[in-house]
Amino acid sequence: MSFEKRILCIGAGYVGGPTMAVIADKCPQYRVELVDISEERIARWNSDELPIYEPGLDEIVKRNRGRNLFFTTDIARGITESDVIFVSVNTPTKTFGQGAGHAADLQYWEKTARQILQHSTRDKIVVEKSTLPVRTAEAMARILNSRTDVRFQVLSNPEFLAEGTAIEDLLKPDRVLVGCMNTPQGHKACDELEGIYANWVERSRIIRTNVWSAELSKLVANAFLAQRISSINSISVLCEKTEADVEEVSRAIGLDSRIGARFIKAGVGFGGSCFKKDILNLVYICRQHGLEEVASYWEQVVRINMYQHDRFVSNMIAEMFNTIAGKKVAVLGFAFKADTGDTRESPAFRVCQRLAEERALVRVTDPRALPNARHDLRGFETVTFEEDPYKAAEGAHAIALLTDWNCYRDLDYRRVFGAMEKPAFFFDGRNLLDHKALFEIGFNVFPIGRAPLRHF
Repeated sequence: MSFEKRILCIGAGYVGGPTMAVIADKCPQYRVELVDISEERIARWNSDELPIYEPGLDEIVKRNRGRNLFFTTDIARGITESDVIFVSVNTPTKTFGQGAGHAADLQYWEKTARQILQHSTRDKIVVEKSTLPVRTAEAMARILNSRTDVRFQVLSNPEFLAEGTAIEDLLKPDRVLVGCMNTPQGHKACDELEGIYANWVERSRIIRTNVWSAELSKLVANAFLAQRISSINSISVLCEKTEADVEEVSRAIGLDSRIGARFIKAGVGFGGSCFKKDILNLVYICRQHGLEEVASYWEQVVRINMYQHDRFVSNMIAEMFNTIAGKKVAVLGFAFKADTGDTRESPAFRVCQRLAEERALVRVTDPRALPNARHDLRGFETVTFEEDPYKAAEGAHAIALLTDWNCYRDLDYRRVFGAMEKPAFFFDGRNLLDHKALFEIGFNVFPIGRAPLRHF
């Protein structure tokens, strides 16, 4: 079968996988291929058990796999045959050398750029899909255009996906951002990329900028969202001291059209692969430019988040008679948010780590994230895992609800309470449940940013 265009994505993870699946679904005239160095990951993309969970993803992959959607580890062939290459490789926070703990680690990105350079035999469009520091495209263009026989146009097309709603976000995006070089060739490449998205996205939602604005917009978007969460979490602490109700405060301010209601729900803290990493990257960039006050401002967003994690555990210890050693704690949810199996930077990891350090007997349950939880918490001898939440709660002194899965709303909490040690403690890190109902069952209930409900 002949195709109008051959699209390759290097990196078959949480961004590349869903993005390419939707492009293949909406553009049957294109051949779409994902390539990854992990043979295990590619094998799972080619199986009935995909490497990531995302509502709606299974159906789209199964509908298009083998038709115009393909998964492979053959990066050399993929690069040679492609017209457009999306780069969606990991850019974690650097853990060594200059910028450790803040700067983005670009070694995988540069290796990918050099592979593209090595295996290309004709002109190509290269699209930055990974979150990268501002002006990284310039470095990529310098590497790629070190050859004179083949020319590359580098575009920035940051993703704005939320895990758990990634497919919906791709199908009905708020905006698609495309940044290009201000040259005739750059604008032509931008036209081509816009043409791909225009198969299902209204042209009015496709926004063009220069490359640097596109790169920076991704970091700033995540920084602003995380800032809102840390802001309301800081207020939750004050609410607990003054007997105000953070839910009522959130509702009151959210009705202000200048503020809006999204991302002002108090909880145990934000997680995921992007927020912390991108803010720290923004902090590093600001410091590189001598903007210490700006860097400190954004760094405080991360500090408040860590404070919220630690404060949650400190409250547990204080309420459980200042010791949790040898006590069983059932942890409901380990994914960083509902509707995903992703546990990267999950608040639950920090909470479980702190509980284990206090020698509590931690039993973790989660409907999708247990395999990742087992990997993340390996080496913690007092941590065990249980698929059944009722079994997880048996004999527990306390429950810590850390992920807002809907299935936890539907548990029979009278049954849960009956199987626990007394007094039974419930720490709702997501303010998910009806706290008055839990109290009436017999629990001592401790929400975020609201007055606790104690039986003693």
